Amino acid sequence: MPRALLSVSDKTDLLPFAQALARRGYDLVSTGGTARTLERAGVRVTGISAVTGFPEIMDGRVKTLHPSVHGGILARRARADDMATLGQHNITPIDIVVVNLYPFVKAAANPDIAFGTLIEEIDIGGPSMVRSAAKNFQDVLIVVDPADYPQVLAELERPGGPSSEFRFSLARKAFAHTAAYDTAIAGTLSEFNTTDEGFSRVTGPAVTPARLSLGLRKIKELRYGENPHQPAAWYAFDEAIGLGAAQVLQGKELSFT
Repeated sequence: MPRALLSVSDKTDLLPFAQALARRGYDLVSTGGTARTLERAGVRVTGISAVTGFPEIMDGRVKTLHPSVHGGILARRARADDMATLGQHNITPIDIVVVNLYPFVKAAANPDIAFGTLIEEIDIGGPSMVRSAAKNFQDVLIVVDPADYPQVLAELERPGGPSSEFRFSLARKAFAHTAAYDTAIAGTLSEFNTTDEGFSRVTGPAVTPARLSLGLRKIKELRYGENPHQPAAWYAFDEAIGLGAAQVLQGKELSFT
């Protein structure tokens, strides 16, 4: 029986997707709130503790960081020694990983959030599973965006299963997802200073960090770059503002200039 691991913060369209996987014969493994959401809807779920043989501990800080999870994700199906290792340790392969991360960006947008509360929004197990699955994308589908659920289901119905092109596209998206997440964490923590009382967020003039990393999303390809023979594209933050939110009503497609 194929296995899918689901652990998501954004539960958009989670239920119909999980039901569709179950109809296709997948054993669904899940954690915490995701498992409760599915169980309340009558979807059969295997709890992560049943996989690891260990309870979730430290208020959920540690639940998926276990060889029975990462071994099942990282095992290369074409490597006899990898598969023998799974058998030796009674580890079931995991074929689909559906993970998106704690809402750190949303929490960080609250200027009054306590530092300790913000720190708890830093996901550890989620990025580890995303990166493991993305590294082993030729054997494991990694799904970080609910918008990809319909195409995932369509690819599962494809003769021969999901194409290499589709698998690779999901892996690239997954690494971009974790990169943007880490960029947001690094940028936000640069806004805090240590004080005698603990940590405080800098107010007043804008913070100028020692290192600036931007996680931008491509909005569209442009007609050409600074010169006609050069390519160009338009990038913005996920929530487009200003010109990035404008709607083009008429005229030529935009170029760099």
